[in-house]
Amino acid sequence: GRDLWVLVLGRFPTHHKIGIPEFKYVANMHGDETVGREILLHLIDFLVTSYRRDPVITRLLNNTRIHIMPTMNPDGFEATKVPDCYYTRGRYNKNGEDLNRNFPDAFDNNNASIQPETRAVMDWIKNETFVLSANLHGGALVASYTFDNGNSVTGSSKGYSRSPDDDVFIHLAKTYSFNHASMYKGTGCDNRQTFPEGITNGYSWYQLEGGMQDYNYIWGQCFEITLELSCCKYPPEDQLEKFWRDNKAALIEYIKQVHLGVKGQVTDKNGNPIANAIVEAQGRPHVCPYRTNEQGEYFLLLLPGTYVINATVPGFRSMLKTLEIPDNTGNFSALKHDFSFPEVSIRSRAASCPRIPLYQELERASAAVKPTLHTLVLTTVMLVIFK
Repeated sequence: GRDLWVLVLGRFPTHHKIGIPEFKYVANMHGDETVGREILLHLIDFLVTSYRRDPVITRLLNNTRIHIMPTMNPDGFEATKVPDCYYTRGRYNKNGEDLNRNFPDAFDNNNASIQPETRAVMDWIKNETFVLSANLHGGALVASYTFDNGNSVTGSSKGYSRSPDDDVFIHLAKTYSFNHASMYKGTGCDNRQTFPEGITNGYSWYQLEGGMQDYNYIWGQCFEITLELSCCKYPPEDQLEKFWRDNKAALIEYIKQVHLGVKGQVTDKNGNPIANAIVEAQGRPHVCPYRTNEQGEYFLLLLPGTYVINATVPGFRSMLKTLEIPDNTGNFSALKHDFSFPEVSIRSRAASCPRIPLYQELERASAAVKPTLHTLVLTTVMLVIFK
């Protein structure tokens, strides 16, 4: 029955402000992995004391709403009576459940009973417009990215589970690893485990069902990576200052990436926001389409380049816009582009994505339909006839 505490920092910490992206750090999901918990407390202190003193931190906080949850599993942390570098029962919550195997999964039926901590985080994700996130762990030294699970649709048969935004995830992981004191070296924690450039696709490392980073990406429209920050899960206290120094620059540079890509509002002919409009970049559709929030806002993390952005209000003609997207992270604001639907004067109905394993259904559909050339021709003719 205890609370999970989050500190929110920014120019407008108490509420969402249109155009200001939401960012989050979560640590101590496994109660015995303590480094992330401690360095997030250091990060809070650094951000607060640097505001209006450091121009970069001041601009960052003026243009970003930053949520920090130092511990997602306080019961597990307190259960770790004897600190250990490798494993203790404090990994799990009070009910003996692994919280990073506890979320709905996009690939498999996850039969785990949803825990109170998991439910609280799911509700938190639902109630905020998170754009970017990181989940801090221990036991290795690497930045791991989506997908953690996979099937033939995402190419996992080849040992890699690729998301539609794989290029962005690689960039995010490298942003952290190359700004970390040593993660980029990729040496891992022993000779058996190496990670080139200090990053890995989650599935390539090991398959994980019910993980939080896949849940964020599929159902939360939030890009999340998992940061493994220490070979020793619960190191001695006198090492904490060094862990903070090793991660300080990386933590700040990673937050800046929330300003990648493009953002804007979708409105009707009267200038009213349209919620639940679909806004995505062509060529990278999400299995659960990314939609605008209640203020009609969308945020798309994209690397610099040329993209066609497709805005769709169900029942109306889509709007397409070709945009040249620069790297605006240094300006603390993604490229802004609004869409106005002159023929629309109604609020879009609420839309939700089912919690069923979406990629599982997609795999079944692709396996069931493997048409020959003759079948494809016939299908095309039938579509023309019945249009």
